[in-house]
Amino acid sequence: MRFYLVFAALSCMLAVALGAFGAHALKASLNPERLAVWNTAVFYQLSHSIALLVLVSLSAFLHAKWQNFGLKLMVAAIVLFAGSLYALVLTNTPALGMITPIGGVSFLLAWLCIALAAIKKP
Repeated sequence: MRFYLVFAALSCMLAVALGAFGAHALKASLNPERLAVWNTAVFYQLSHSIALLVLVSLSAFLHAKWQNFGLKLMVAAIVLFAGSLYALVLTNTPALGMITPIGGVSFLLAWLCIALAAIKKP
């Protein structure tokens, strides 16, 4: 669980820094649509990093195997979803947008695993 705590804390820190970077450094150089994409990445990264912290703290109430699947998927989803959006905005490479749905599906599967972890806990 320590990995997930460290990842979540550093990811929260990074999301705050990237949010500030977008609001101050990128605001003048990006059109509103690209800035909105950046802000979507920040929102999903921050909200799901906080969720990771909560999910680790709820370990006593979750089936370990399903929780572990869910946490792994959540980390992958944060990296794939937010990371692809950040890269898309910074590089203006539309092909990177094909990675984003993989991250989105990973978020959905992560939450499904967490639901199963709650259901399966004896």
